[in-house]
Amino acid sequence: MAQRREKFETSSGIELPNDFNPENTTPVDYGLDLGEPGQFPYTRAVRKDLYRGRFWTMRQYAGFATADESNERYKYLLSQGTTGLSVAFDLPTQIGLDSDDPLSAGEVGKVGVAIDSLDDMLTLFDGIPLDRVSTSMTINSTASTLLCLYLAVARKQNVAFDKVSGTIQNDILKEYIARGTYIYPPKPSLRLITDTFAFCAAEVPNWNTISISGYHIREAGSTAAQEIAFTLADGICYVDAAISVGLKVDDFAPRLSFFFNSHNNLLEEIAKFRAARRLWARIMKERFGAKDPKSMMLRFHTQTAGSTLTAQQPEVNVVRTTIQALAAVLGGTQSLHTNSMDEALSLPTEHAATVALRTQQVIAHESGVADTVDPLAGSYAIEELTTQLEQAAVDYIEKIDAMGGMLRAIETGYVQNEIQDAAYNYQRAVEREDAIVVGVNKFQTDEELPIPILKVDDRIEREQVARLRAIREKRDAVTADSCLAAIEDAAANEENLLPHILNAVEAYVTVGEISHRLRKVWGEYRESLTV
Repeated sequence: MAQRREKFETSSGIELPNDFNPENTTPVDYGLDLGEPGQFPYTRAVRKDLYRGRFWTMRQYAGFATADESNERYKYLLSQGTTGLSVAFDLPTQIGLDSDDPLSAGEVGKVGVAIDSLDDMLTLFDGIPLDRVSTSMTINSTASTLLCLYLAVARKQNVAFDKVSGTIQNDILKEYIARGTYIYPPKPSLRLITDTFAFCAAEVPNWNTISISGYHIREAGSTAAQEIAFTLADGICYVDAAISVGLKVDDFAPRLSFFFNSHNNLLEEIAKFRAARRLWARIMKERFGAKDPKSMMLRFHTQTAGSTLTAQQPEVNVVRTTIQALAAVLGGTQSLHTNSMDEALSLPTEHAATVALRTQQVIAHESGVADTVDPLAGSYAIEELTTQLEQAAVDYIEKIDAMGGMLRAIETGYVQNEIQDAAYNYQRAVEREDAIVVGVNKFQTDEELPIPILKVDDRIEREQVARLRAIREKRDAVTADSCLAAIEDAAANEENLLPHILNAVEAYVTVGEISHRLRKVWGEYRESLTV
Protein backbone atom coordinates (compact mmCIF):
# COMPACT_ATOMS: atom_id res chain seq x y z
CA MET A 1 0.00 0.00 0.00
CA ALA A 2 1.28 3.47 -0.87
CA GLN A 3 2.09 5.79 2.02
CA ARG A 4 0.25 9.07 2.56
CA ARG A 5 3.54 10.97 2.23
CA GLU A 6 6.99 10.29 0.90
CA LYS A 7 8.59 11.27 4.20
CA PHE A 8 7.28 11.65 7.74
CA GLU A 9 9.05 14.17 9.97
CA THR A 10 8.44 16.65 12.77
CA SER A 11 8.55 20.45 12.51
CA SER A 12 12.24 20.28 13.42
CA GLY A 13 13.04 17.93 10.55
CA ILE A 14 13.38 14.84 12.75
CA GLU A 15 12.55 11.92 10.48
CA LEU A 16 10.03 9.51 11.95
CA PRO A 17 10.47 5.76 11.41
CA ASN A 18 7.42 3.58 10.87
CA ASP A 19 7.75 2.66 14.54
CA PHE A 20 10.23 3.46 17.30
CA ASN A 21 11.93 0.42 18.79
CA PRO A 22 15.19 -0.59 20.54
CA GLU A 23 16.97 -0.95 17.19
CA ASN A 24 16.42 2.62 15.95
CA THR A 25 16.50 4.65 19.18
CA THR A 26 19.29 5.96 21.41
CA PRO A 27 19.68 4.00 24.66
CA VAL A 28 18.52 5.98 27.70
CA ASP A 29 20.33 5.87 31.02
CA TYR A 30 17.53 6.28 33.54
CA GLY A 31 19.66 7.83 36.27
CA LEU A 32 21.69 10.10 33.96
CA ASP A 33 19.09 11.13 31.38
CA LEU A 34 15.79 10.92 33.23
CA GLY A 35 16.04 10.63 37.00
CA GLU A 36 13.16 10.58 39.41
CA PRO A 37 10.53 13.33 39.09
CA GLY A 38 11.71 16.37 41.01
CA GLN A 39 15.37 15.39 40.81
CA PHE A 40 18.23 16.43 38.51
CA PRO A 41 18.17 16.61 35.51
CA TYR A 42 14.42 17.23 35.95
CA THR A 43 13.57 15.62 32.61
CA ARG A 44 10.42 14.14 34.11
CA ALA A 45 9.21 17.06 36.25
CA VAL A 46 10.39 19.81 38.59
CA ARG A 47 8.22 18.49 41.42
CA LYS A 48 8.07 14.96 42.78
CA ASP A 49 4.29 14.75 42.78
CA LEU A 50 3.64 17.38 40.06
CA TYR A 51 -0.17 17.67 39.72
CA ARG A 52 -1.05 15.31 42.57
CA GLY A 53 -0.29 18.10 45.00
CA ARG A 54 -1.95 20.84 42.96
CA PHE A 55 -2.88 21.41 39.35
CA TRP A 56 -0.98 23.79 37.12
CA THR A 57 -2.02 27.45 37.48
CA MET A 58 -4.90 28.02 35.08
CA ARG A 59 -4.41 31.49 33.63
CA GLN A 60 -6.46 33.19 30.95
CA TYR A 61 -4.63 36.02 29.19
CA ALA A 62 -6.99 38.99 29.29
CA GLY A 63 -7.04 42.74 29.05
CA PHE A 64 -8.78 45.21 26.78
CA ALA A 65 -10.13 48.75 26.66
CA THR A 66 -9.78 50.52 30.02
CA ALA A 67 -8.89 49.22 33.47
CA ASP A 68 -12.58 49.16 34.42
CA GLU A 69 -13.57 46.74 31.66
CA SER A 70 -10.55 44.51 32.26
CA ASN A 71 -11.21 44.42 36.01
CA GLU A 72 -14.71 43.09 35.29
CA ARG A 73 -13.27 40.37 33.02
CA TYR A 74 -10.71 39.34 35.68
CA LYS A 75 -13.39 39.03 38.34
CA TYR A 76 -15.51 36.97 35.96
CA LEU A 77 -12.62 34.62 35.15
CA LEU A 78 -11.77 34.19 38.84
CA SER A 79 -15.41 33.34 39.53
CA GLN A 80 -15.23 30.67 36.80
CA GLY A 81 -12.21 28.91 38.27
CA THR A 82 -9.18 30.73 36.89
CA THR A 83 -6.40 30.35 39.48
CA GLY A 84 -4.10 33.10 38.24
CA LEU A 85 -4.41 36.31 36.25
CA SER A 86 -2.53 37.09 33.05
CA VAL A 87 -2.55 40.73 31.94
CA ALA A 88 -2.50 41.85 28.32
CA PHE A 89 -1.41 45.46 27.83
CA ASP A 90 -2.19 47.67 24.85
CA LEU A 91 0.53 48.58 22.38
CA PRO A 92 1.21 52.12 23.72
CA THR A 93 1.78 50.72 27.23
CA GLN A 94 4.12 48.07 25.82
CA ILE A 95 6.32 50.63 24.07
CA GLY A 96 6.25 53.33 26.72
CA LEU A 97 3.79 55.81 25.27
CA ASP A 98 0.98 57.48 27.18
CA SER A 99 -2.54 57.27 25.79
CA ASP A 100 -2.49 60.94 24.75
CA ASP A 101 0.74 60.61 22.79
CA PRO A 102 0.08 61.30 19.07
CA LEU A 103 1.72 57.96 18.22
CA SER A 104 -0.87 56.16 20.38
CA ALA A 105 -3.83 57.29 18.28
CA GLY A 106 -6.01 54.38 17.24
CA GLU A 107 -4.23 51.86 19.46
CA VAL A 108 -5.45 52.72 22.96
CA GLY A 109 -7.07 49.70 24.61
CA LYS A 110 -7.14 47.71 21.38
CA VAL A 111 -4.85 44.69 21.94
CA GLY A 112 -4.83 44.94 25.71
CA VAL A 113 -5.61 47.23 28.60
CA ALA A 114 -4.36 50.82 28.63
CA ILE A 115 -2.25 51.58 31.72
CA ASP A 116 -0.90 55.10 32.05
CA SER A 117 -0.61 55.67 35.79
CA LEU A 118 -1.16 54.25 39.26
CA ASP A 119 -4.79 55.34 39.00
CA ASP A 120 -5.29 52.81 36.17
CA MET A 121 -3.46 50.06 38.02
CA LEU A 122 -5.53 50.59 41.17
CA THR A 123 -8.68 50.28 39.08
CA LEU A 124 -7.38 47.20 37.27
CA PHE A 125 -6.93 45.30 40.55
CA ASP A 126 -9.79 46.84 42.50
CA GLY A 127 -11.28 44.15 44.73
CA ILE A 128 -8.58 41.63 43.79
CA PRO A 129 -6.33 40.84 46.80
CA LEU A 130 -2.71 40.71 45.64
CA ASP A 131 -1.66 38.45 48.51
CA ARG A 132 -4.05 35.74 47.30
CA VAL A 133 -3.83 36.00 43.49
CA SER A 134 -0.77 35.33 41.35
CA THR A 135 -0.46 37.69 38.38
CA SER A 136 1.50 37.30 35.17
CA MET A 137 2.15 40.43 33.12
CA THR A 138 3.12 40.16 29.48
CA ILE A 139 5.31 43.24 29.31
CA ASN A 140 8.93 43.73 28.28
CA SER A 141 10.39 47.15 27.51
CA THR A 142 8.38 48.77 30.30
CA ALA A 143 8.38 45.71 32.60
CA SER A 144 10.22 47.42 35.46
CA THR A 145 7.66 50.26 35.48
CA LEU A 146 4.65 47.93 35.40
CA LEU A 147 6.16 45.84 38.21
CA CYS A 148 6.55 49.01 40.28
CA LEU A 149 2.95 49.96 39.56
CA TYR A 150 1.86 46.50 40.77
CA LEU A 151 3.93 46.87 43.93
CA ALA A 152 2.42 50.32 44.52
CA VAL A 153 -1.04 48.70 44.38
CA ALA A 154 0.15 46.11 46.91
CA ARG A 155 1.21 48.92 49.26
CA LYS A 156 -2.19 50.56 48.89
CA GLN A 157 -3.74 47.19 49.85
CA ASN A 158 -1.32 46.90 52.82
CA VAL A 159 0.17 43.75 51.29
CA ALA A 160 3.85 43.21 52.12
CA PHE A 161 6.11 42.75 49.10
CA ASP A 162 7.14 39.28 50.30
CA LYS A 163 3.48 38.21 50.03
CA VAL A 164 3.23 39.27 46.37
CA SER A 165 3.68 36.55 43.74
CA GLY A 166 3.64 36.53 39.97
CA THR A 167 5.75 37.05 36.88
CA ILE A 168 6.79 39.82 34.51
CA GLN A 169 7.87 38.68 31.08
CA ASN A 170 10.76 41.20 31.02
CA ASP A 171 12.43 39.34 28.10
CA ILE A 172 13.81 42.03 25.81
CA LEU A 173 16.02 39.81 23.65
CA LYS A 174 13.08 38.06 22.02
CA GLU A 175 11.69 41.50 21.18
CA TYR A 176 14.75 42.16 19.01
CA ILE A 177 14.38 38.66 17.52
CA ALA A 178 10.70 38.22 16.87
CA ARG A 179 8.26 40.78 18.21
CA GLY A 180 9.52 44.35 17.96
CA THR A 181 8.17 46.09 21.09
CA TYR A 182 11.61 47.28 22.17
CA ILE A 183 12.47 50.85 23.16
CA TYR A 184 16.12 51.14 24.19
CA PRO A 185 19.32 49.62 22.80
CA PRO A 186 20.29 46.16 24.12
CA LYS A 187 22.87 47.23 26.71
CA PRO A 188 20.66 49.57 28.80
CA SER A 189 17.74 47.19 28.29
CA LEU A 190 19.79 44.42 29.90
CA ARG A 191 20.72 46.84 32.68
CA LEU A 192 17.01 47.35 33.46
CA ILE A 193 16.59 43.58 33.66
CA THR A 194 19.53 43.01 36.00
CA ASP A 195 18.36 45.94 38.16
CA THR A 196 15.03 44.11 38.44
CA PHE A 197 16.79 40.85 39.37
CA ALA A 198 18.70 42.60 42.16
CA PHE A 199 15.74 44.59 43.48
CA CYS A 200 13.42 41.59 43.63
CA ALA A 201 16.04 39.31 45.19
CA ALA A 202 16.17 41.79 48.08
CA GLU A 203 12.58 43.08 48.22
CA VAL A 204 10.14 40.78 46.36
CA PRO A 205 11.45 37.25 46.92
CA ASN A 206 8.44 35.38 45.53
CA TRP A 207 8.31 37.27 42.25
CA ASN A 208 9.51 35.66 39.01
CA THR A 209 11.69 38.43 37.62
CA ILE A 210 11.73 37.21 34.03
CA SER A 211 9.80 34.83 31.82
CA ILE A 212 12.28 33.92 29.11
CA SER A 213 10.01 33.51 26.13
CA GLY A 214 10.16 30.95 23.37
CA TYR A 215 6.48 31.61 22.70
CA HIS A 216 6.99 34.54 20.35
CA ILE A 217 9.97 32.86 18.69
CA ARG A 218 7.66 29.96 17.78
CA GLU A 219 4.87 32.32 16.73
CA ALA A 220 7.33 33.95 14.31
CA GLY A 221 7.77 30.57 12.61
CA SER A 222 10.56 28.70 14.37
CA THR A 223 10.72 24.94 14.70
CA ALA A 224 10.44 23.19 18.08
CA ALA A 225 14.23 22.68 18.21
CA GLN A 226 14.84 26.37 17.43
CA GLU A 227 12.35 27.37 20.12
CA ILE A 228 14.34 25.43 22.72
CA ALA A 229 17.72 26.61 21.47
CA PHE A 230 17.02 30.33 21.06
CA THR A 231 15.06 30.54 24.31
CA LEU A 232 17.80 28.90 26.35
CA ALA A 233 20.46 30.95 24.55
CA ASP A 234 18.56 34.07 25.66
CA GLY A 235 18.55 32.61 29.17
CA ILE A 236 22.32 32.12 29.05
CA CYS A 237 22.72 35.76 28.00
CA TYR A 238 20.61 36.98 30.96
CA VAL A 239 22.54 34.83 33.43
CA ASP A 240 25.85 36.10 32.02
CA ALA A 241 24.61 39.70 32.30
CA ALA A 242 23.55 39.25 35.92
CA ILE A 243 26.83 37.61 36.90
CA SER A 244 28.79 40.39 35.14
CA VAL A 245 27.24 43.01 37.44
CA GLY A 246 28.17 41.05 40.55
CA LEU A 247 25.05 38.98 41.26
CA LYS A 248 25.60 35.40 42.45
CA VAL A 249 23.89 32.79 40.33
CA ASP A 250 22.05 31.11 43.20
CA ASP A 251 20.75 34.48 44.42
CA PHE A 252 18.70 35.17 41.29
CA ALA A 253 18.45 31.98 39.20
CA PRO A 254 15.71 30.34 41.33
CA ARG A 255 13.33 33.12 40.22
CA LEU A 256 14.01 32.74 36.50
CA SER A 257 11.05 31.30 34.64
CA PHE A 258 10.28 30.42 31.03
CA PHE A 259 7.37 30.76 28.61
CA PHE A 260 6.83 28.22 25.84
CA ASN A 261 4.46 27.69 22.97
CA SER A 262 2.49 24.48 22.59
CA HIS A 263 1.94 23.54 18.97
CA ASN A 264 -0.03 20.86 17.15
CA ASN A 265 2.45 17.98 16.91
CA LEU A 266 1.51 16.27 20.17
CA LEU A 267 4.51 13.95 20.56
CA GLU A 268 7.12 16.51 19.48
CA GLU A 269 5.70 19.12 21.85
CA ILE A 270 5.72 16.77 24.85
CA ALA A 271 9.33 15.85 24.05
CA LYS A 272 10.23 19.53 23.59
CA PHE A 273 9.24 20.43 27.14
CA ARG A 274 11.18 17.47 28.55
CA ALA A 275 14.28 18.28 26.45
CA ALA A 276 14.24 21.96 27.46
CA ARG A 277 14.00 21.03 31.14
CA ARG A 278 16.92 18.60 30.94
CA LEU A 279 19.15 20.89 28.89
CA TRP A 280 18.59 23.92 31.17
CA ALA A 281 19.43 21.84 34.26
CA ARG A 282 22.70 20.76 32.66
CA ILE A 283 23.53 24.31 31.52
CA MET A 284 22.98 25.78 34.99
CA LYS A 285 24.94 23.07 36.76
CA GLU A 286 27.83 22.58 34.33
CA ARG A 287 28.21 26.02 32.72
CA PHE A 288 27.32 28.31 35.62
CA GLY A 289 28.15 26.13 38.61
CA ALA A 290 24.74 26.53 40.25
CA LYS A 291 24.44 24.69 43.55
CA ASP A 292 20.84 25.41 44.56
CA PRO A 293 18.54 22.79 42.95
CA LYS A 294 15.98 25.55 42.29
CA SER A 295 18.54 27.31 40.07
CA MET A 296 18.55 24.26 37.81
CA MET A 297 14.79 23.85 37.52
CA LEU A 298 13.22 25.08 34.31
CA ARG A 299 9.80 26.25 35.50
CA PHE A 300 7.58 27.38 32.66
CA HIS A 301 4.25 28.82 31.62
CA THR A 302 2.70 27.57 28.39
CA GLN A 303 0.30 29.18 25.97
CA THR A 304 -1.36 27.32 23.16
CA ALA A 305 -0.28 28.38 19.67
CA GLY A 306 -1.98 31.55 18.46
CA SER A 307 -0.41 31.17 15.02
CA THR A 308 -2.32 27.90 14.46
CA LEU A 309 -5.73 29.50 15.00
CA THR A 310 -7.73 29.97 11.83
CA ALA A 311 -10.34 32.55 10.88
CA GLN A 312 -11.95 29.83 8.77
CA GLN A 313 -14.23 27.49 10.78
CA PRO A 314 -13.15 29.07 14.08
CA GLU A 315 -14.95 26.45 16.20
CA VAL A 316 -12.32 23.94 15.03
CA ASN A 317 -9.80 26.01 17.00
CA VAL A 318 -11.25 24.45 20.17
CA VAL A 319 -9.92 21.07 18.97
CA ARG A 320 -6.49 22.50 18.16
CA THR A 321 -6.28 24.19 21.55
CA THR A 322 -7.27 20.98 23.34
CA ILE A 323 -4.47 18.99 21.67
CA GLN A 324 -1.96 21.74 22.45
CA ALA A 325 -3.08 22.05 26.08
CA LEU A 326 -2.84 18.27 26.49
CA ALA A 327 0.75 18.37 25.22
CA ALA A 328 1.62 21.06 27.76
CA VAL A 329 0.15 19.06 30.64
CA LEU A 330 1.81 15.82 29.54
CA GLY A 331 5.04 17.85 29.24
CA GLY A 332 4.77 19.07 32.84
CA THR A 333 3.92 22.78 32.58
CA GLN A 334 3.51 24.83 35.78
CA SER A 335 1.03 27.28 34.30
CA LEU A 336 -1.19 27.28 31.21
CA HIS A 337 -3.23 29.65 29.07
CA THR A 338 -5.57 28.20 26.47
CA ASN A 339 -6.38 30.43 23.50
CA SER A 340 -9.99 31.17 22.66
CA MET A 341 -11.62 30.01 19.45
CA ASP A 342 -12.20 33.57 18.18
CA GLU A 343 -8.68 34.96 18.56
CA ALA A 344 -7.91 34.83 14.83
CA LEU A 345 -10.72 37.39 14.50
CA SER A 346 -10.65 39.55 17.63
CA LEU A 347 -9.93 39.70 21.33
CA PRO A 348 -11.87 36.88 23.05
CA THR A 349 -15.50 37.26 23.97
CA GLU A 350 -16.51 36.21 27.47
CA HIS A 351 -18.12 33.03 26.08
CA ALA A 352 -15.04 32.03 24.07
CA ALA A 353 -12.74 32.66 27.04
CA THR A 354 -14.97 30.48 29.22
CA VAL A 355 -14.81 27.58 26.73
CA ALA A 356 -11.01 27.92 26.67
CA LEU A 357 -10.88 27.76 30.47
CA ARG A 358 -13.25 24.77 30.52
CA THR A 359 -10.81 22.99 28.20
CA GLN A 360 -8.16 23.13 30.92
CA GLN A 361 -10.62 22.07 33.58
CA VAL A 362 -11.73 19.00 31.59
CA ILE A 363 -8.10 17.96 31.09
CA ALA A 364 -7.43 18.46 34.80
CA HIS A 365 -10.48 16.78 36.25
CA GLU A 366 -11.72 14.30 33.63
CA SER A 367 -8.88 13.04 31.44
CA GLY A 368 -6.78 11.29 34.11
CA VAL A 369 -3.49 12.51 32.61
CA ALA A 370 -2.74 14.65 35.67
CA ASP A 371 -2.96 11.71 38.09
CA THR A 372 0.54 10.39 37.42
CA VAL A 373 3.82 12.20 36.71
CA ASP A 374 5.28 12.14 33.19
CA PRO A 375 3.05 9.25 32.07
CA LEU A 376 4.74 8.84 28.68
CA ALA A 377 8.24 8.35 30.15
CA GLY A 378 9.90 5.27 28.72
CA SER A 379 8.02 5.44 25.42
CA TYR A 380 10.55 4.76 22.66
CA ALA A 381 9.06 7.62 20.60
CA ILE A 382 9.01 10.18 23.43
CA GLU A 383 12.51 9.39 24.70
CA GLU A 384 14.05 9.43 21.21
CA LEU A 385 12.35 12.71 20.29
CA THR A 386 13.49 14.19 23.62
CA THR A 387 17.09 13.16 22.92
CA GLN A 388 17.09 14.40 19.33
CA LEU A 389 15.51 17.75 20.18
CA GLU A 390 18.01 18.31 22.99
CA GLN A 391 20.92 17.56 20.65
CA ALA A 392 19.55 19.85 17.94
CA ALA A 393 19.26 22.64 20.51
CA VAL A 394 22.81 22.00 21.76
CA ASP A 395 24.10 22.29 18.18
CA TYR A 396 22.43 25.70 17.81
CA ILE A 397 23.73 26.95 21.17
CA GLU A 398 27.27 25.91 20.26
CA LYS A 399 26.99 27.88 16.99
CA ILE A 400 25.74 30.92 18.90
CA ASP A 401 28.57 30.61 21.45
CA ALA A 402 31.08 30.48 18.57
CA MET A 403 29.64 33.76 17.22
CA GLY A 404 30.27 35.47 20.56
CA GLY A 405 26.90 34.88 22.24
CA MET A 406 23.24 35.64 21.71
CA LEU A 407 23.56 39.42 21.49
CA ARG A 408 26.01 39.06 18.62
CA ALA A 409 23.85 36.41 16.95
CA ILE A 410 20.88 38.80 17.08
CA GLU A 411 22.92 41.78 15.84
CA THR A 412 24.13 39.83 12.80
CA GLY A 413 20.61 38.60 12.02
CA TYR A 414 21.56 34.93 12.37
CA VAL A 415 18.70 34.03 14.70
CA GLN A 416 16.12 36.03 12.76
CA ASN A 417 17.20 34.46 9.47
CA GLU A 418 16.98 30.92 10.87
CA ILE A 419 13.41 31.61 12.03
CA GLN A 420 12.47 33.24 8.72
CA ASP A 421 13.76 30.23 6.78
CA ALA A 422 11.75 27.85 8.97
CA ALA A 423 8.60 29.97 8.54
CA TYR A 424 9.10 30.11 4.77
CA ASN A 425 9.57 26.36 4.53
CA TYR A 426 6.40 25.72 6.50
CA GLN A 427 4.38 28.12 4.35
CA ARG A 428 5.65 26.36 1.22
CA ALA A 429 4.59 23.03 2.72
CA VAL A 430 1.07 24.41 3.30
CA GLU A 431 0.91 25.70 -0.28
CA ARG A 432 2.03 22.29 -1.64
CA GLU A 433 -0.46 20.60 0.72
CA ASP A 434 2.37 18.64 2.31
CA ALA A 435 1.10 20.21 5.53
CA ILE A 436 -2.66 20.18 5.92
CA VAL A 437 -4.47 22.94 7.80
CA VAL A 438 -8.07 21.90 8.22
CA GLY A 439 -10.42 24.48 6.75
CA VAL A 440 -7.61 26.43 5.07
CA ASN A 441 -6.01 24.25 2.38
CA LYS A 442 -8.32 21.24 2.77
CA PHE A 443 -11.82 20.51 4.05
CA GLN A 444 -13.03 24.03 3.30
CA THR A 445 -16.69 24.95 3.47
CA ASP A 446 -18.53 27.20 1.05
CA GLU A 447 -20.43 29.04 3.75
CA GLU A 448 -18.90 30.24 7.01
CA LEU A 449 -21.19 30.62 10.01
CA PRO A 450 -20.47 33.95 11.73
CA ILE A 451 -19.52 33.95 15.42
CA PRO A 452 -19.79 36.87 17.83
CA ILE A 453 -16.62 38.94 18.17
CA LEU A 454 -15.50 41.54 20.69
CA LYS A 455 -15.21 45.12 19.46
CA VAL A 456 -13.52 47.91 21.44
CA ASP A 457 -15.49 51.14 21.05
CA ASP A 458 -13.54 54.20 19.88
CA ARG A 459 -14.96 56.19 22.83
CA ILE A 460 -12.55 54.17 25.04
CA GLU A 461 -9.59 56.17 23.76
CA ARG A 462 -11.27 59.52 24.39
CA GLU A 463 -12.24 58.48 27.94
CA GLN A 464 -8.75 57.16 28.71
CA VAL A 465 -7.09 60.37 27.48
CA ALA A 466 -9.43 62.49 29.59
CA ARG A 467 -8.72 60.34 32.64
CA LEU A 468 -4.97 60.64 32.10
CA ARG A 469 -5.06 64.41 31.75
CA ALA A 470 -7.13 64.72 34.92
CA ILE A 471 -4.49 62.73 36.83
CA ARG A 472 -1.74 65.05 35.61
CA GLU A 473 -3.77 68.07 36.69
CA LYS A 474 -4.37 66.94 40.27
CA ARG A 475 -1.00 65.34 41.14
CA ASP A 476 1.82 67.25 42.87
CA ALA A 477 3.77 68.57 39.89
CA VAL A 478 6.89 69.43 41.91
CA THR A 479 7.13 65.91 43.34
CA ALA A 480 6.54 64.37 39.89
CA ASP A 481 9.31 66.48 38.34
CA SER A 482 11.68 65.61 41.18
CA CYS A 483 11.02 61.89 40.71
CA LEU A 484 11.70 62.11 36.98
CA ALA A 485 14.97 63.96 37.62
CA ALA A 486 16.02 61.20 40.04
CA ILE A 487 15.30 58.57 37.38
CA GLU A 488 17.38 60.45 34.84
CA ASP A 489 20.30 60.76 37.26
CA ALA A 490 20.15 57.06 38.17
CA ALA A 491 19.99 56.04 34.50
CA ALA A 492 23.16 58.03 33.82
CA ASN A 493 25.09 56.14 36.52
CA GLU A 494 25.05 52.62 37.96
CA GLU A 495 22.43 53.16 40.65
CA ASN A 496 19.55 50.63 40.71
CA LEU A 497 16.59 52.24 38.95
CA LEU A 498 13.75 50.28 40.57
CA PRO A 499 13.50 52.29 43.84
CA HIS A 500 13.36 55.51 41.82
CA ILE A 501 10.72 54.15 39.44
CA LEU A 502 8.66 52.96 42.42
CA ASN A 503 8.82 56.43 43.99
CA ALA A 504 7.78 57.97 40.68
CA VAL A 505 4.74 55.79 40.05
CA GLU A 506 3.55 56.39 43.61
CA ALA A 507 3.68 60.10 42.77
CA TYR A 508 1.44 59.35 39.74
CA VAL A 509 4.23 59.84 37.20
CA THR A 510 3.09 58.08 34.03
CA VAL A 511 4.51 55.13 32.08
CA GLY A 512 5.20 57.40 29.09
CA GLU A 513 6.95 60.07 31.17
CA ILE A 514 9.30 57.52 32.76
CA SER A 515 10.04 55.92 29.38
CA HIS A 516 10.73 59.28 27.73
CA ARG A 517 13.14 60.24 30.50
CA LEU A 518 15.05 56.98 29.94
CA ARG A 519 14.99 57.58 26.18
CA LYS A 520 16.63 60.93 26.86
CA VAL A 521 19.60 59.18 28.53
CA TRP A 522 19.84 55.94 26.52
CA GLY A 523 18.32 56.74 23.12
CA GLU A 524 16.15 54.38 21.10
CA TYR A 525 17.03 51.16 19.31
CA ARG A 526 16.82 51.09 15.53
CA GLU A 527 16.96 47.72 13.81
CA SER A 528 19.78 47.33 11.32
CA LEU A 529 18.64 47.24 7.70
CA THR A 530 21.05 44.37 7.07
CA VAL A 531 19.13 42.02 9.39
